[in-house]
Amino acid sequence: MTRIPRRALLSGAAATLALSACGNGIGSPGGANIDARVDATLNYLDTNFPGTRDLREKSVGMLVMPLITEAGFGFGGSYGRGALRVNDITVDYYSATQASFGLQIGAQQYAHVLYFMTEEALAEFRASSGWAAGADVEYAVNDRGGNLSAETTTVLAPVIAVVFGQAGLLAGASVEGTKYARIIP
Repeated sequence: MTRIPRRALLSGAAATLALSACGNGIGSPGGANIDARVDATLNYLDTNFPGTRDLREKSVGMLVMPLITEAGFGFGGSYGRGALRVNDITVDYYSATQASFGLQIGAQQYAHVLYFMTEEALAEFRASSGWAAGADVEYAVNDRGGNLSAETTTVLAPVIAVVFGQAGLLAGASVEGTKYARIIP
């Protein structure tokens, strides 16, 4: 039988407690709250990062995760809920979860949007029972002026991720390794 070291067990418990204490929509009264957060997130993007409008117009669908809460102390994890929109209409709700291990301590919250640029990428996402973001996801990044933009080569990618609104004491935010699963809010 494998024995888990006490320090690792306590670290995992602390990360879980910290994650559950953050207001990330767990237990909210359903899809209406998620849709309201998605609308607010898209308005924030349009106002603060107008370069994302082009991605939105060219995409065939987008998964908007308005709030991801991440915490870690050796072991870590993240969780959030959002909506998949096709033609600006919510078609499904999803959760995003991620587990991690390594040199990490702290907590943060952030938002992200996955833009599906091809019908094939969107169909693969919707057909999977648990889609995991991997190395095939391209990132639109902040330039020196603070605008989010995607290069021409990035726009050719099947899935483009925009991560923004980071706040907290844990460095870095990425969707790589995040698992998305359809939920009923």
